[in-house]
Amino acid sequence: MNLPEFIRSHSVRAPNLMWFLGAGASASAGVPTAYHLVWEFKRILFCSEQRVPVEAITDLADPAVRDRLQQHFDSKHSYPVLDSDDEYAIYFEAAHPSEADRRAVLDHTMSAAAPSYGHKVLAALMKADRARIVWTTNFDPMVEDAAAEIFRTTGRLTTATPDSPELARQALAEERWPLLVKLHGDFRSRRLRNTSEELRRQDAELRDALVRSCQRHGLIVVGYSGRDRSIMESLEQAIDGGRGYPNGLFWFYRSEEEVRPSVKRLIDLAASEGIEATLIHLETFDELMGDLLNLESTIPGEVRKNLDQSQKRWVSDAPLPEIEGKFPVLRMNAFPVLEWPTTCRLVICDIGGTAEVRQVVKDTGADLIVARRSKGVICFGSDAEVQKAFRNFKISKLDLHTIEGHRLLYDSAEFGLLYEAIAHAIIRELPLRTDRHGFMHRLIIDETRADQSRLIALRKAVKVLGGKIGRENLFWFEAADIRLDYRMSRLWLLILPTIAVPREKNVPLNTEATEFIREHLTRRYNPKANELLDAWRTLLFGDAKQGEFRTFGIADGVDGVFRLGEITAFSRRRPA
Repeated sequence: MNLPEFIRSHSVRAPNLMWFLGAGASASAGVPTAYHLVWEFKRILFCSEQRVPVEAITDLADPAVRDRLQQHFDSKHSYPVLDSDDEYAIYFEAAHPSEADRRAVLDHTMSAAAPSYGHKVLAALMKADRARIVWTTNFDPMVEDAAAEIFRTTGRLTTATPDSPELARQALAEERWPLLVKLHGDFRSRRLRNTSEELRRQDAELRDALVRSCQRHGLIVVGYSGRDRSIMESLEQAIDGGRGYPNGLFWFYRSEEEVRPSVKRLIDLAASEGIEATLIHLETFDELMGDLLNLESTIPGEVRKNLDQSQKRWVSDAPLPEIEGKFPVLRMNAFPVLEWPTTCRLVICDIGGTAEVRQVVKDTGADLIVARRSKGVICFGSDAEVQKAFRNFKISKLDLHTIEGHRLLYDSAEFGLLYEAIAHAIIRELPLRTDRHGFMHRLIIDETRADQSRLIALRKAVKVLGGKIGRENLFWFEAADIRLDYRMSRLWLLILPTIAVPREKNVPLNTEATEFIREHLTRRYNPKANELLDAWRTLLFGDAKQGEFRTFGIADGVDGVFRLGEITAFSRRRPA
């Protein structure tokens, strides 16, 4: 089953489908995933054992840094192998043996999080009686907070934890919806389930409730890796010789590499017993929920309005000052994208998920920007390059795909496509090169390129645009991290000036380089930050008020064309 087929099935079966949310469903809400936390725990253990300051290990997304940490733990022969089911529990307990400390860590982790668009859509489905039961291994309060906002009360949602398993039993028996069951506890709970021994003692009553519920309803699993043995055993038990999951078992995954053997075993066992059990590819939880909302006609108007405005809660319109002498009091680092592509190429062919699409483009050397939707591959580039990449995958149709504004509210395939395209467009003619830094693109000054006049303002602001660090063969360059954001029904390009230290993939930053970066950036207070932002504005636009950037500059196929304004967003104090 593909995503459109599931969406149509959901519109019919929704009241009889339960949800099961893992940590991946809360990632866009600002809650770190278990995978991210594992590396945090490894850093804490490494630094404390080696007497190294944590500032020396800054970029945990760097493969070289991870290799260095993993080699340390592998050499001890007392920790689980990389990416094993027990990693999270064992490293968490090793880093913080006290349950009170673990609770404090989770409390701090959740403090800055807020419900995502996907959580709010789920709460809207609850309000419309289209999502009755939600199971989760997460400690965070995202579902509860979203429900409180949508219902405008905290009294409608029943929440059961290992502290109160009888609430789950009573709600299920009385069919009192909506119900949220937190299998590992709430982050405020006395009985958190976050170490191996605690997970092995999974509350028997909640586990039994999960099995019995799966024997009566279908189940949708999102953002869950299948690492917890007790839960996977419960889900297998619920197959019940083919009598379980009467409305289907739908397991969503982001890439083939993330589907664990335990998950494949569950799906295969269920399917062999005649249950409709399937793996379905998606990009994000938010994107899935946005797609489901498109076919929901039962959501009240005021709730839809709340969902439409939910992505605008941090900003408000601020027109240019009209009163002489009144100027902006806070300048922001967001340049307005006045125009952006509203269509891209759609390629329908026999190819797998996102990972395979990107690998094929890389292997063929095709000059394309690509993303994967359930309906096909979406891309920018010439049709000749499309044929070069996908000719061996039985292309059945080349069409146009509309990039709709509402799909830019979250981390959708279209949003990622535009992000890649604008980064490619900016470096095409300017003296810049790009590199990925975590989830951001980093623009790095390239003084070997033409058009050096654009660098005058930046060179004036920082004196030198790069140099060597110490005696080793490490060089630094002025750079800027960029990302897109969709606010107030328009796109914005955010620019954060920084410095970059390019290096080989498996070479970590040494302490000298880390200290150099820290000292270099800490001197950039507000006046200097403002001067740097002006310098990057000059680099992008020169003396013009607007700038046009083309991803490829081609005449055939579909090009990504962006027009940016040079006046950054700002806030000002209105008269009383």
